[in-house]
Amino acid sequence: MPNFTLRQDFLPFCPPDISQQELDEIADAVRSGWWAKGPRTIAFEKAFAEYVGAKHAVGMNSCTAALHVALVAAGIGEGDEVITTPYTFCASVNTILHVGAIPVFVDVEPDTACIDVAAIAGAITPRTKAIVPIHYSGMACDLDRIYGLADQHGLFVSEDAAHAVETQYKGKPIGHGVPGAASFSFYATKNLATGEGGMLVTDNEALATRARVLCSHGMSANAWNRYGKGGSWWYDVEAPGFKYNMFDIQAALGLVQLKRMPDMQARRMQVVALYDAAFSAMPEVRLQHNPAYSGHSKHLYVLRLTPGALRIGRDQFIQEMAERNVATSVHFIPVHLMSYYRQHFGYKEGDFPRTEAFFSQEISLPLYSALALEDAQYVIDAVRDIVEKHRA
Repeated sequence: MPNFTLRQDFLPFCPPDISQQELDEIADAVRSGWWAKGPRTIAFEKAFAEYVGAKHAVGMNSCTAALHVALVAAGIGEGDEVITTPYTFCASVNTILHVGAIPVFVDVEPDTACIDVAAIAGAITPRTKAIVPIHYSGMACDLDRIYGLADQHGLFVSEDAAHAVETQYKGKPIGHGVPGAASFSFYATKNLATGEGGMLVTDNEALATRARVLCSHGMSANAWNRYGKGGSWWYDVEAPGFKYNMFDIQAALGLVQLKRMPDMQARRMQVVALYDAAFSAMPEVRLQHNPAYSGHSKHLYVLRLTPGALRIGRDQFIQEMAERNVATSVHFIPVHLMSYYRQHFGYKEGDFPRTEAFFSQEISLPLYSALALEDAQYVIDAVRDIVEKHRA
């Protein structure tokens, strides 16, 4: 691309979109004196439940905490098998180990990188107690088929919805009417960001009640207000729980971000439209396939290199993007290739060929609601420049 001009500053991968509204709400939260769990957390839980269409939402300090609590609350424990995919962040799998269960990996679909439902069916044994599907990149898994298997075999479903704020399945938000649990992330890079933070949503009242107790040291559910007017100093410890609760400064951010979601998501979709138009015309790269049942949140913009179309591989492509002052990432390094899982479970390269193939080709491009359209165009120009330089 002869007219490519190198930018002087480095374009970040995914900084949070913070307005004056968030700053004002945080200041109000700090001045209120409620720095721990308080009324803003309760308000955010209620607002988020309404937003996704769930009966219950329990604020957590991370999605990891929510995934862990979901399994504990469902009674998943020592020696149980939990089916998931290795194409995810390690937290999805680590939390299975935290409850003493055994992660059982199955491969992904080749063009979506979501869990292969047929492979789930083939992995179910008498010891299987749960399924943890990953809504990868913001694409919905095939939930009807997953819950159909779960109902058939009496399994708990804990949806990893870390990427799924704004994801829909057949026109309804992920988390809507969920009989098991869906765990969302509000990490700094997410569509809705609180720095750290997460939310467990469910329509199962008993599960929600248990989760509220477990995420606050196992203390009785209303103990958070023991220092407030109308609260009681008396509380009980019902289980050896965890310090996982959300707190009001996080929730202050969440309440504002939730109100801003329509505008933030609209900008994100503008960037995606720009990317899609450009990259769909480049045979050297491929877009992620999106099934008709999935309303994609576009948390990640996943681009894959077409095998054999370039004289360089994915790793050099990333290096050359950095040389052009563009940050990129890879989602994800497959968990079964991590040293702990190799050593303790005997996994090796070749065990999950579709996962490994997708990983070897994948690049995540900058995508966030504060991304200027001219910066998005620069990302396109950088990709095009590399493609033209290294076309096979």
